[in-house]
Amino acid sequence: MPLLDALAEGRLVGDGANGTWLSRLGFREQPCDLANLRAPELVAETHRAYVLAGADVIETNTFGANPFRLAGHPEDYREVCRAGGRLAVEAAQGRFVLGSIGPAGKPIEPIGSIPREEYEECVREQARVLAEAGVHGILLETFLDLEELAVAIRAVRDACDLPIVALKGFIEDGETLAEGLPVRVAAELERQGVASVGANCIVGPQRMLDLVRMLSEGSGLPVTAYPTPGLPQLVRGIVSYDATPEYFARSAYRLFEEGAHLVGGCCGTTPDHIRELRALLESRPLRSHRHGGVALRSRQTAELPQAQPSELSEKLGRKFVVAVELDLPRGLNLDRLLDGARRLKIAGVDVVNISDGARARLRMTPSAACATIQSRVGIEAMMHFSCRDRNLLAIQADILGAHTLGIRNVLAITGDPANIGDYPSATSVFDVDSIGMVRILRRFNEGLDLAGNPVGMRCAFTIGVAFNPLPMDRDLERDRLRRKADAGAHVVYTQPVFDERAIDEALEACRSVGLPCLVGVLPLRSQRHCEFMHNEVPGIEIPERLRRRIAEAATDEDAQRIGMEEAMRLVERIRSCAQGLYLMPPFGNAGAAIPLVEAARAGG
Repeated sequence: MPLLDALAEGRLVGDGANGTWLSRLGFREQPCDLANLRAPELVAETHRAYVLAGADVIETNTFGANPFRLAGHPEDYREVCRAGGRLAVEAAQGRFVLGSIGPAGKPIEPIGSIPREEYEECVREQARVLAEAGVHGILLETFLDLEELAVAIRAVRDACDLPIVALKGFIEDGETLAEGLPVRVAAELERQGVASVGANCIVGPQRMLDLVRMLSEGSGLPVTAYPTPGLPQLVRGIVSYDATPEYFARSAYRLFEEGAHLVGGCCGTTPDHIRELRALLESRPLRSHRHGGVALRSRQTAELPQAQPSELSEKLGRKFVVAVELDLPRGLNLDRLLDGARRLKIAGVDVVNISDGARARLRMTPSAACATIQSRVGIEAMMHFSCRDRNLLAIQADILGAHTLGIRNVLAITGDPANIGDYPSATSVFDVDSIGMVRILRRFNEGLDLAGNPVGMRCAFTIGVAFNPLPMDRDLERDRLRRKADAGAHVVYTQPVFDERAIDEALEACRSVGLPCLVGVLPLRSQRHCEFMHNEVPGIEIPERLRRRIAEAATDEDAQRIGMEEAMRLVERIRSCAQGLYLMPPFGNAGAAIPLVEAARAGG
């Protein structure tokens, strides 16, 4: 029977987790796809164990067989796929074989740094190799990002004409179901021409029930479900599950009753779980499938309320905006920071900027400082947010927390690597860069997280981005600015400029992408400061004329006066042609910024 006919008829039992059983057999290397070349006998034994347990469908051990997950290993991902396809087909003994392909492992553009075209070509090659090995269909599984799944579907279509089973990972909770996300996902995947829609991983069989019901309602296609045995726990460094095979079988059996056509197991399931499910199916009559007639238990997505926007968002493009950056202290004493913010508010500053571990130095999280400034001083803050320290989950959690604290202005920055800072042995994460961060903020402004789950309201973030007017690679910097604008940025902050050429370059670049520009100014305070900025800080270029003038100053006080004069001259020029000014006084000294603020305001 062809795979499409078998899926339509239903009652197909899938296999369980390859990685879980390979680990039981002694293969502990990651990713487990490496076993296709390093321990093929164990992979074959795993497939045979699921066949003997009663599985109708076997999936290849190739979920992570892509160059991004295999980075650092000498094996070519195509050879890993080729071996994985061959081993599964040989061991299946006539059962259906699905070629497993997972997401990249790191976010692709525009969220992450993996080029979309590179990922698409990789999936195309995976599908081609698996098809040549003789698989009966392609299983796209554990995708959280629907856009990445769409790229993968398109790539498989280019490579072969095999049926596609497309599975999304759902973070199942009340809001996900209440907003009808699985219904919408199923309908969208059906439009993309897949053979079966479904869900896998993350949730156990009982929590998968509502997902199956809603997937059945959203599409007329066969539904596939591959739950975990339950919730995992970490035991001696190994992820373990408590659910017994008997419990899994009883709960997974109900998935068939609720409309699933193919049911298997994901992380934590073993041949024992599949054996119990097969035995239950053989011994108990199954009620008819419920094809699309399930009453919708959830309300449709309602119009989400709109959060209150920032004052800064109302000012951009309507008045000349003045922003000043203040430094966070090393410890907990915020007195100097709050005093500086008060002085700047009185001087007429629109927003204060709080950096996020600049140069990878340990400081308190800027969200706490920004919330404190806004509540105690009454001036808006722009929170810098570095992608260095947080994975994709933590980024979204921290941003939602900041919004709850009343922070509406966020400057997305990639961040300096941890190895240059206070803790060089700390791990840099960089799941996404600043472009991906902008995209996340825009999704929250639409009321959704990256997985498509509603967050309860449309957030109101004013999204700032950075721009270097005088980079080493001008084309790259311009391209990144364009991509930031396309991702949803609202305003550009530049690095410090020290001559009119840099101002003109910044304004021209921002005009080309249609974004307002706050031009950065940093008053120099000594020859040492000047030489450090010019020679040791990336992206900073101080004209020889200014460097010579400061070098010839008789004292540091004279050098500081020269630095202030030059900064004042730049402020006057910026006031006449830009949308705003971004002051970066040395060491966060609010007093050094106030004369420049007054000059900018006097010009208005």
